[in-house]
Amino acid sequence: MRGSNTHATNKFEQWKEHLQNTYGKNTLLSKAWLKKEWKKLQKNNATNYNDSLEKTRQDLGDCTRCNLHAKRTNIVFGEGNPHAKLMFVGEGPGEQEDIQGRPFVGRAGQLLDKIIEAMGYKREEVYIGNVVKCRPPSNRQPEPDEVAKCEPFLFRQITCIKPEIIVALGATALKCLLHTEDIKISAVRGKFMEYRGVKLMPTYHPAYLLRNPPAKKEVWEDMKKVMAKLKDPGSPLVGQVDCASAQQDK
Repeated sequence: MRGSNTHATNKFEQWKEHLQNTYGKNTLLSKAWLKKEWKKLQKNNATNYNDSLEKTRQDLGDCTRCNLHAKRTNIVFGEGNPHAKLMFVGEGPGEQEDIQGRPFVGRAGQLLDKIIEAMGYKREEVYIGNVVKCRPPSNRQPEPDEVAKCEPFLFRQITCIKPEIIVALGATALKCLLHTEDIKISAVRGKFMEYRGVKLMPTYHPAYLLRNPPAKKEVWEDMKKVMAKLKDPGSPLVGQVDCASAQQDK
């Protein structure tokens, strides 16, 4: 009986987390309302709640949650294998991504494709997304309020995909994911971190590699660590750091 109650509690908490991810962590959801809505789900035999990328995209809709929507051409939701072991996250769409509605399709994206292929994967076998899903004007960095409005959908993507490893592409993506400015990509790249229950590998953005070709060697060393971990998930994490220590060692 106790096991059954625990299972029901886990389902309720999963559903509540979905609501918070959809509408924001600071959304006030009264206990009375939650209890009433949960009873409706139980009555309709819908307590086996499962989120999906399709539901996440539907909830995102024709988003106007922040100012980035005003000048966008297309929402760039993300693409790839919905059950990918490996996920890449950049900061936001650029010009070509905004035009095509797909992530990483410009020159930096072409380089990312080559990196993925060199790792032994096809682009469609991994998942590629961004912290924000609309292009910031002139490719500027996303503002904190823009990240706050968009990141719940990234969190849901991560929850749905359940990747074993996330590669954070560039300093801006890493800072947005970790909610801090007090971290340097050069100090933590190549070192695994824990992020929302997933291994996070920071590395340089492909656009940086186009400007600084010698850094390609460092990124390839990072990707070799990713490949080794995917091949042997139980292997020890050499050089792993936690987010707190990384910020202290900036």
